[in-house]
Amino acid sequence: MTEQITAGQFHAGADVEDWRCLYHLVSAHFRTGSLAEGIALVDEIGRLADGAEQQYLNVDLRHTGVTVSLKVRDVALARRISAAARRLGIPADPTAVQLVNVTLDALVDADVLPFWRALLGYRQIGDDYLSDPAGRGPGFGLQQLNAPRPQRNRMHLDVAVPHDQAEARIAAALAAGGRLVSDAHAPKWWVLADAEGNEACVATWVGRE
Repeated sequence: MTEQITAGQFHAGADVEDWRCLYHLVSAHFRTGSLAEGIALVDEIGRLADGAEQQYLNVDLRHTGVTVSLKVRDVALARRISAAARRLGIPADPTAVQLVNVTLDALVDADVLPFWRALLGYRQIGDDYLSDPAGRGPGFGLQQLNAPRPQRNRMHLDVAVPHDQAEARIAAALAAGGRLVSDAHAPKWWVLADAEGNEACVATWVGRE
């Protein structure tokens, strides 16, 4: 695997103007006029990235564009991908690059993180961060809270899961220290809370026809 470099070192490299460092990732977005154009670019990326490089490369294909993210700041691979896009006449759009993280204030990280790990089906990185193993959802982190906040939550997470997986996901969250707040609307949705009262809903399609 390529040796990790700093964000500043990456951006100091030549021919990486299509790319932007975002926390631990390097990403570029390429605007396409059709799904076929995007597939052509993804096929080219698959050919030019070797097996080791593919392990840290994620591609999100939509009809409007292709977002490529590297979990290692690999200048050489970034250049090759940009060159492939130029050959296909697909322009880069740095304004479309972003990475969304959800951050929750918590008094005791260890009391609430297992609940969110089980609820989201994420993997844990370090002591206070969760990541989607499939690379689809936002990251989820905890931030130290100095004192309890007595007011009601003004925001919560909705986690839509397959209808035949909802009970297992809820059971895992409860076993990880959560509690059931309400099942009045089940199986449309259940309201759960972590050990500090932060709420989340597990939702299915049932009852939404």
